[in-house]
Amino acid sequence: MSTTGAVLAGAGAGSPPRPGGGLLPQLLLALVCGGYTTGAVLGWGTDDIAAFMGDFGLSAAAATAALSMLLYARRMPPGHRAAWVLFACSSTMTALGNAIWGWYEVVLRHPVPQTSPADFCFLLFAPPAVTGLLVLAKRPVTRAGWICLGLDTWLIGGSLLTLSWSLALARAATYDGPSTAKVALSLAYPLLDIVLVSMVLALHFRRSAANRAAINTALAALALTVLCDALFTSPLLREHYRSGQILDAGWFAGSMLMAYAPWVGRREQPLLRHGTTTRRVTTSLSALTPYLAAAVCTLGILYDVITGEKCDKVVLLTGSTVVLALVVRQGILLLDNLALTQELAQKENHFRSLVQGSSDVIMIAAPTGVLNYVSPASVGVYGRDPEEMIGTELSAHIHPEDLGRVVHEVRRFLAAPPGEEPATRIECRIRSGRRGGPHGEDGWLYVESSVNRYQGGLIFNSRDVTERVRLQAQLQHNASHDPLTDLPNRSLFLDRVGKALTGRRPGDERVALLYVDLDGFKAVNDSVGHQAGDHLLTQAARRLQSALRSGDTAARLGGDEFAVLVCGADEEQALEIAERLIATLCEPYHVDGAEVRVGASVGVAFAEPGGTAGELMRNADLAMYRAKQAGKGRVELYAPRLRTEAVHRTALATRLHQALHDGEFTLLHQPVVELSGGRIAGVEAQARWRSAQGILFTPAEFLRAAEDTDRTCELGRWQLEQAVAQAALRYGAGHRVPVTVKLSARRLLHRDLPPGTVEDLLERYGLPPGGLVVELTGGVPGGSPDELERRLTKLRRAGVRISLGGFGSGHAAFGALRTLPVDAVKLDRGIVEGMVDSPRLHKITRGLLTMAADLGVRTVADGVDRPEQVHALREMGCAQGQGMAFSGLLDEHRLRGSLTRGEYPLPGDPGRRLGPGSGSGSGSGFGAVATETAREQLTQRSVQLPSCRSHNETRVPPA
Repeated sequence: MSTTGAVLAGAGAGSPPRPGGGLLPQLLLALVCGGYTTGAVLGWGTDDIAAFMGDFGLSAAAATAALSMLLYARRMPPGHRAAWVLFACSSTMTALGNAIWGWYEVVLRHPVPQTSPADFCFLLFAPPAVTGLLVLAKRPVTRAGWICLGLDTWLIGGSLLTLSWSLALARAATYDGPSTAKVALSLAYPLLDIVLVSMVLALHFRRSAANRAAINTALAALALTVLCDALFTSPLLREHYRSGQILDAGWFAGSMLMAYAPWVGRREQPLLRHGTTTRRVTTSLSALTPYLAAAVCTLGILYDVITGEKCDKVVLLTGSTVVLALVVRQGILLLDNLALTQELAQKENHFRSLVQGSSDVIMIAAPTGVLNYVSPASVGVYGRDPEEMIGTELSAHIHPEDLGRVVHEVRRFLAAPPGEEPATRIECRIRSGRRGGPHGEDGWLYVESSVNRYQGGLIFNSRDVTERVRLQAQLQHNASHDPLTDLPNRSLFLDRVGKALTGRRPGDERVALLYVDLDGFKAVNDSVGHQAGDHLLTQAARRLQSALRSGDTAARLGGDEFAVLVCGADEEQALEIAERLIATLCEPYHVDGAEVRVGASVGVAFAEPGGTAGELMRNADLAMYRAKQAGKGRVELYAPRLRTEAVHRTALATRLHQALHDGEFTLLHQPVVELSGGRIAGVEAQARWRSAQGILFTPAEFLRAAEDTDRTCELGRWQLEQAVAQAALRYGAGHRVPVTVKLSARRLLHRDLPPGTVEDLLERYGLPPGGLVVELTGGVPGGSPDELERRLTKLRRAGVRISLGGFGSGHAAFGALRTLPVDAVKLDRGIVEGMVDSPRLHKITRGLLTMAADLGVRTVADGVDRPEQVHALREMGCAQGQGMAFSGLLDEHRLRGSLTRGEYPLPGDPGRRLGPGSGSGSGSGFGAVATETAREQLTQRSVQLPSCRSHNETRVPPA
């Protein structure tokens, strides 16, 4: 037998016991009845006590039964309350009859008259009981059912009347004499008892399922009472009857059973039981009862014929009517069976059509686990012929991994009460005949089955849910994985980090987290588009996974940020993995036919004892940010000081945001001087921030804070607008020198500075063409430079000159010079500072200037602070320069004074004056320049800060 068969075969074991009234009440009932019976057998000691117990004892027992049933009727629903009230009335009649009998015998000490009020009370015992049985019985729903019920009652009653008349009633009728009243009275008792017994037997098989134990006990009590009445009918026994004898014990027990009956089974019975054998026996007896009744009548008539006695007319008439009733009943049943057969055939055809046409597979498993029936739908669902599956074990078709779970659920379902759980649902994989098809994986289908009990076995109503299971699995996967790279997302990664931290024990290897950010990815999105950026991220994710060990976990946190969980690695191994990631991610990417390069910065943090996944992620993020600050493309290990610095940056960024709105920023300018003659050729605008507390922040400090908090756009727009507005005012005052504003290539292409913004500012403030120079910093962003070239070309058409900053500092500047339309290049400060002392740098600088001259672009040197630098640059052909050799940063008032003078003296030219309107002057040559510069710096420190309500700089005096 299979596992499933064993489960089904053992389903009937351990059925719950039938509820009862309890052991103590039953013992008390047995003691009371036994005590009364013992007293009756022993004669109660004296005749007076016997008469008292035989009369008033029976009356008290019947009154107790009536009271008990009335109390029970108050608690019953209205549907069954009437039956118990009628039973109480029947017991009340018995109690009155016995009380009247005792009044004559015990109180008056007179013999009971042949016809007394007690007789009428006893006669009224049967009608309420019969009516109560009718109330409790299941009423037929058709006219034929009512006719059959009447015929069954007459069959039983007629047979009992025939038997009773043959044995006793005929002699009883003649024994009492010719008096009609006495004959009627003597026959009334047995006839009513026969009616009551007939109803008891006929309705025994039709009783209601509600509180069946109580009804059975009541039927037993009535049967015992009727039996005692039948014995009392015998003339011989009635002639020698005395109150208190053993016959009274039967009536007493019947009354006590009626008193106990309502309280026997107060608990609800289960809707279905496992007593199948008992039900079959009961049904068989119910079907044989009419035939047994007819057989009794036939035997009564045959007895008279065999014995040679004259057949009594009552027996002959009653037997004939019983046989006739049986024939009529059989005819009704035959017609009813024909109708039921036709209806059953129609329903069978109907259900067969439903089963065969259903898209669900219906299977019936026997108690042994063998499939007895499989619907034709198995061909379309399972790809299996139902004939091949019939006769096989159900377990042979279930996936081995699911078999244990299915058996457990079946065992639990069969052990549960059927009334509480009529059905259950099971999901498992079923073998499919279509291997490798679109439905099912490796020949298995996901099936959901509704399971019901059926003749000791089970019915499985199954449907294919493979697509639903796959969709659920896909939705769960999508909820925990990044849709672009298919890497774990932030929530799943944090869950795995948390499990790695909670599963650690003292002495285990350390857990490291690597926070990876792509350098220059934003520029790729801005230049070549987001679709190309997504393609790059997909390639980066594949490279990330290929560079890791088998036990490491990579995830995409969002944007261009990735994270890696490394378990079982020390500091050296973690840093080695990080370096390998950087090398892999920095290789060129091929996107839309173009080669794109990005870098990577990695922050590494190790888990601390008692730390959480969120803290570990934050520490690695701080380390990654530090790596970006230190120049990008590098690895940084987390240290506690990074958290302190982050708090400081956050506070500074908050203050910066407020400072922009409170007008704490001012714009200073540094003159750009021609190295050939000292004339001021332009100015460069630079922003400075002096807080309300008087703290002056260097550009490196507040620009870094602005970068961190995305305030660069707001600060850049303010600087550009202020520079254009002040330059326009200077142009109006006659100082026609252009202003240079630094803008990174990424900022120029950012969405916060849309095309046309610079042109609109020039038109709004009336700055003429040539009045603005945009110095491009940061090189060309990754991706195609076409968009940047188009933007710069449009600016040149509007009269804006383009300067390339950081010339000579890296290959990016050379690439930009090759592709972008520029008017000037600015030598990087690092080259200018070392060219005098380093012959190598001197040659490089000369080569750069020669290259610029050959391209026809103007050259500007940044950081010209010493006289020897001025001489060297002028000899190599550099056109312009700016730095402390001429002037530092000037406010608007000092700047206008310098512009009025128009030029600065050059080193080595002592006879050159400062310019028109300069006065006598106190020095010459480079010393005079230094004195003037120092004086200008002193003046700069005393500049009045702008109002907190405006971004405007110190008011400019009239020209």
